[in-house]
Amino acid sequence: MGRTRHIGEERADRIRMWAAELGFTAVGFSRAERLESEEARLEKWLTEGRHGEMGYLERNFDKRLDPTLLVPGTKTVISLLFNHYSEDVQEDPEAPKISTYAYGEDYHFVVKWKLKELLKWMRREWGAVEGRVFVDSAPILERAWAARSGLGWIGKHGLMLNKTGGSHFFLGEILVDLELPADGSVTDHCGTCTRCIDACPTGAIIRPQVLDGSKCISYFTIELRDGLPEAMAGKFENWMFGCDICQEVCPWNRHATPHSEPAFAPKPELLRMTRKDWVDLQEDTFDTLFKKSPVQRTGYAGLKRNIAFLDAQRNKSEGA
Repeated sequence: MGRTRHIGEERADRIRMWAAELGFTAVGFSRAERLESEEARLEKWLTEGRHGEMGYLERNFDKRLDPTLLVPGTKTVISLLFNHYSEDVQEDPEAPKISTYAYGEDYHFVVKWKLKELLKWMRREWGAVEGRVFVDSAPILERAWAARSGLGWIGKHGLMLNKTGGSHFFLGEILVDLELPADGSVTDHCGTCTRCIDACPTGAIIRPQVLDGSKCISYFTIELRDGLPEAMAGKFENWMFGCDICQEVCPWNRHATPHSEPAFAPKPELLRMTRKDWVDLQEDTFDTLFKKSPVQRTGYAGLKRNIAFLDAQRNKSEGA
């Protein structure tokens, strides 16, 4: 047993070293088992309709709770953080805003490639390692696993928080059949702070650690396919894709440092776009600006819908 434990620790150290070489800022390990503590919480959240029109969140309920059902033979869940914090800002203060995580190339592809490389290194070193990699692309409760792996805690805004990096990072997982020593969770460090709850203009954070996805600006600007509800008029605070408000007010993000991933760097012309440029946005410009970008998820028509919604409210306000 002692020798097995020793091998597992050596392997965990190697994985951390390789992950750092690939640009990951932190790695944690958890024993693959059913997340019993999350079951009632997830069921209640879905029953209350907090997922809005994101019907895919209702599917694969048991797989979300048990990684061994998603990838049979899984013994360890490896959770990883990849920094995406950017100090770049859009030059025109009146331009519709885009969440900084979407400034560059789509993280699904960038981070997934790095996870695949990490899994390849494991196989080269230890032979036939069975496993799969995921980045926000499968029924996995990513934040729950990251918290269980000691990578941080879930803040009152529902995002993962880390003492050294705040919340500006992507989560990724590798489910493997290796026996690796599990890391313990860390304590919550939000204390009595409620800045994220107080700052949310749509009241999407209904209670600590519970986000009503159907009220979130990111949901409206990215996930919602129908027209934007008039009840939300004037509440988007000029966000056309995503929203960073709860992260901007979080004290822990004072500790964030800029990422060093070239793929996440914004195109200079994106930052230079004025309010008028966005209102007049043409599809060919959209395709150039957002090639390989997360913004492709909402598409040209969706982004134009969002911009028109914001512009109508601004014109109404200025007219008044």
